[in-house]
Amino acid sequence: MKETIIISLGGSIVNPNLPDPDFLNTFKALILEEIKNGKRFVIIVGGGKTCRNYQDALSKTITASTTDLDWIGIYATHLNAQLVRMSFGDVAANEIVIDPSVLQTFSKAVIVGAGWKPGWSTDYDAVMMAKQVGAKKIINLSNIEYVYDKDPKKYDDARKITESSWADFRVLLPKEWISGLNSPFDPIAAQEAESLGIEVAIMNGRNIENLKKYLDGEKFIGTIIK
Repeated sequence: MKETIIISLGGSIVNPNLPDPDFLNTFKALILEEIKNGKRFVIIVGGGKTCRNYQDALSKTITASTTDLDWIGIYATHLNAQLVRMSFGDVAANEIVIDPSVLQTFSKAVIVGAGWKPGWSTDYDAVMMAKQVGAKKIINLSNIEYVYDKDPKKYDDARKITESSWADFRVLLPKEWISGLNSPFDPIAAQEAESLGIEVAIMNGRNIENLKKYLDGEKFIGTIIK
């Protein structure tokens, strides 16, 4: 049985302002290398800036409900996910997966997923995918190197966190998730990950060599929550 690793891939890594083929090529090369080492990957792709741009635009045309904003964000994740899926060619499953309950019907070494339904962040999707396949590790690739105890852009004394328990980490998070929330991890997903005994590693997704270090069990730059 191959080890299955869940990656929650931030949309702003895939598509910071325009889609980034250089990132896709280096990311793909690493994943293909790790597949040869016996790993299997489920990659859940977020909406990132594309999501927020569309949500902002919608909010300026109507009084958008939370469900409206969720749906426009979900469709943004689908677009980003299709780009990632197609970049892997025949190595990836031939469709994106949005419903965790069907995950085990796919046998490819790379499965790419996206947002499913209102009220679910892609972090929560990733945790539900992990639950379905019994995965115990989720890698959260974002645009930050570490989680801090407070916003480092606002506070000079912000302290980076290299390792945390779920109990301590959840204190730093908002109490609930809302569409477009800027948080290192969805608080509802964090609660579920804790109950399932899942380890989450948060790191800068653009540092591919650093991601390789984590996958190979070496010391890396980032935050571990377990």
